[in-house]
Amino acid sequence: MTEELNDLARLVLERCRARGLTIATAESCTGGLIAATLTEIAGSSDVVDRGFVTYSNEAKSELLGVPAPLVAAHGAVSGEVAKAMAEGALAHAPVDLAVSVTGIAGPGGATPDKPVGLVWLGLARTGASATTERHVFGGDRASVRRAAVARALALLADAALS
Repeated sequence: MTEELNDLARLVLERCRARGLTIATAESCTGGLIAATLTEIAGSSDVVDRGFVTYSNEAKSELLGVPAPLVAAHGAVSGEVAKAMAEGALAHAPVDLAVSVTGIAGPGGATPDKPVGLVWLGLARTGASATTERHVFGGDRASVRRAAVARALALLADAALS
């Protein structure tokens, strides 16, 4: 992990700890890197409850309850699926906050309207409507994944303040 990501993870943990908040992650293109970055920090178990790595469409449906027709209609890399993933993580874990990520890290998998680097993030919080963000990150596969982890951590840090 980079020092920047470690610093963001520490900030998330400090803010959540101060407010008694717990977290779940729902990850596709990052393959568990958000949860790994958070749990790299000693003592993170009082904040991080669980992580769902749902790389396949079937896993998104089975583990998070993402409706298969939603994936079929919008594609796995979409705001609709990112939102459903975050909501599903919140519904399937006893937590206050859930972040999700789905995207095309590359080098393959792109389509004309879904380029390499396209990432959708979702954030769900108990008692609030889930939100999504769309990004197109540059660089190679590792760069896209790192950028997605950084943005997910920033979303969690901001959510812990509201």
